[in-house]
Amino acid sequence: MRSTLVLDDLRVQKIRRADGSWAFSILWPDCSVDEEAESYLRLYEGSGSQEPYAYYLVDHLRWRLREGLTTETITLQDLHRYQGAVGAQVPMPYGRPWRVPPKRPYSTSALSVSAAVLKRFYLHQCVRRGINDELREALDVGRLPTQADRKRAFLGHAITSVPTNPLAPRQGSRRRHPKMLPDGARPELMGAVNTARDEMVVTWLSDTTLRIGGLTGLHLVDLHLRENADCGECKSPHVHVCHRQANPNRARAKKKEDWHLVDGVITGGEIYRASPAMVSSYFKYMTTEYAKYATGHGMLLIQLAGQQIGEPWTADAARGMLRRAGRRAELPGRIKPHAFRHTTTSKILDVTDNDSWVAKEAGNWASVQTVEEVYGHPDMHSPEFVSALKSVWGEPE
Repeated sequence: MRSTLVLDDLRVQKIRRADGSWAFSILWPDCSVDEEAESYLRLYEGSGSQEPYAYYLVDHLRWRLREGLTTETITLQDLHRYQGAVGAQVPMPYGRPWRVPPKRPYSTSALSVSAAVLKRFYLHQCVRRGINDELREALDVGRLPTQADRKRAFLGHAITSVPTNPLAPRQGSRRRHPKMLPDGARPELMGAVNTARDEMVVTWLSDTTLRIGGLTGLHLVDLHLRENADCGECKSPHVHVCHRQANPNRARAKKKEDWHLVDGVITGGEIYRASPAMVSSYFKYMTTEYAKYATGHGMLLIQLAGQQIGEPWTADAARGMLRRAGRRAELPGRIKPHAFRHTTTSKILDVTDNDSWVAKEAGNWASVQTVEEVYGHPDMHSPEFVSALKSVWGEPE
């Protein structure tokens, strides 16, 4: 068990800026700032990465305090021990588990983030303060570039080494198959939701590849739901997903595409086409619940109950709505917003004969390679797949 002293020593403090954005610092019980953490976190000022990095870092600093270590004395082996204590498989004894119930060990993806935070934090401190050269040399290592590294790099043919992280968990060679919605999930969810807002959320997630942060971060000015909108960027009805750091519900788009608001018209951002069903659900919601409760903040999705009725609706609240609707509809598994994105992309590939370029543009994916890595799996029930197996098995067609 962790001692009360350790739990009370360090905490993450959220600081609201004058422009509505948030910053994160790590404080001691006397409210003094941890200078090492502060110098590191300021590197990510204004970035969505600052918050998760602060929480990963404070967890490590609490462990380091229990172990009696400092930046000057910690070693690479100590960092491996910490990774083992939070869930990594390490070929050494790591002492007592750090994340005890009800907390769970870090997943593989969380361990990767933790490894990145630790490497950058200690390299920053070692270089800035000129200390612990042994740790700096152990962390500042590289490896031979792969073909994928060369493709990603400018003048990739000229690179001879790429940075690597000795703390990162071993990764598989391919991404795992994405989790799709259960068959027939959309009509079942539509029958299980209780409001026009929730119907609109299910419709918009089903007919696009919107991420939940982008959807809950939409403002009314982002919606161009008519033909030949003034932005001139898409003739059909569409929406512009714009990254805003200061949304009152803290919802943010993942991609930070440039966007502009000129004379009340939004241009740029990520553009998603809107289906007729999306437009219809929007007007149903706007003429009923939104017109009744909205408080003038200009965001699309609002709370419909509670003390903050009419205020912007959060991404976590949208996730909870989908989870509860899935239970009421008795759908298997937990309904998550990202499953809609995977399902829609998979459907686009099916109807375009696996055209990755169409899927990439429709889903605003980072690259065609990402689409191929995530969805490069054969349909086990397709005629071609069955025919190939029968041929291998020596069975007649």
